[in-house]
Amino acid sequence: MQTHPTDPSPAQTYHYPVRLGIIGGGQLARMLALAALPLGCEVIVLENSPLSPAARLAPAALVGDWNDPATLLKLAERCDVITLENEFVNAAALAALEQAGHPVYPGAACLAVTQDKLTQKQTLQNAGLAVPRFRAVRSPAEVQAAAADFGWPLVLKTRRNGYDGKGNFTLRSAADLPAGWAALGGDRLELMVEEFWPFTRELAVIVTRARTGEAVLYPVVETIQQNHVCHVVKAPAEIPPEVAARATELAGRAVAAVGGVGSFGVEMFLSAAGALVINELAPRVHNSGHYTIEACVCSQFENHVRAVLGWPLGSPTMVAPAAVMLNLLGTVAAPGQPVGLVPALQQTGAHVHLYGKLTSGPGRKMGHVTALGGTLASALATAQRAAREISFGAK
Repeated sequence: MQTHPTDPSPAQTYHYPVRLGIIGGGQLARMLALAALPLGCEVIVLENSPLSPAARLAPAALVGDWNDPATLLKLAERCDVITLENEFVNAAALAALEQAGHPVYPGAACLAVTQDKLTQKQTLQNAGLAVPRFRAVRSPAEVQAAAADFGWPLVLKTRRNGYDGKGNFTLRSAADLPAGWAALGGDRLELMVEEFWPFTRELAVIVTRARTGEAVLYPVVETIQQNHVCHVVKAPAEIPPEVAARATELAGRAVAAVGGVGSFGVEMFLSAAGALVINELAPRVHNSGHYTIEACVCSQFENHVRAVLGWPLGSPTMVAPAAVMLNLLGTVAAPGQPVGLVPALQQTGAHVHLYGKLTSGPGRKMGHVTALGGTLASALATAQRAAREISFGAK
């Protein structure tokens, strides 16, 4: 199995307070900051808006373009370690920071592999891990050639900057090809195509990997999508133990194969026959792991902070038999003001998280609700009661 080298150094010690730089200021950075602050960290966020969800938690936030090497250097000079909340940062710019002696986790080499879905799939396949069949395509004719090998339907994808279904187009037949090619900008962007893999469930595992290569793996969860956006996460997934064991092994090997450091989300498809393939790997904390804030001894966010700072990893063990997370998704373009928070907070056992976004929109992630329970059914019912109360925009 192909692996990437890791830093063999023991637990790291920094001056106090430790200064953690986060590239990106969205809700993932906000939750990272909330996990870092109790550990005595001073958080500095770089985002292109002064009103991002995370920037309002970090008094020393920087405003600027995270793909500008000079701006990144300004951030790095004020921090002990740099991490990121998304995979859209230019890997070459991160490499320049590393060459200047600034620690960046996950590193530039890892990001270069994972932010391009083609090279990500190639790396996983070369490590002996199961993925849907795929290939790069440079013209509609090459898509047709792939269809001759893989069959219809196919999934056409942009190789970079796609998330929550953005950058994907399902081709049911050759008749869909002109629309799909145009929608994804095939004449100007690099695209790839994958076979449409028949699945009955979507699974995910959060893996937190330390600099030394040590890793902790969270329970296998089931994710349920709504218009290609994660809507519900059930922990643990109701699957046979043997399937859970295989999914856990796949996830751990995947993050090792790309040389990951920090918390990563590994998404998988499960077929009716019990076969598993890796769909995608996210080199960052992940929506499928938000439940860990309340449901696990150490959340994915705290463990990410521990990992990138070189500190011991915490336990991923769940503190209740079951947990369910529901994303609070916007429905229309409106102000981000939450409506119904008070009745939602009256639902015993529901944990409400609002991201502080100033505007809402269809499918936009505005917050989430987590509930614990003795069963998935009871946890789901609690989370649903609270989530139904909340909407976004003025009354």
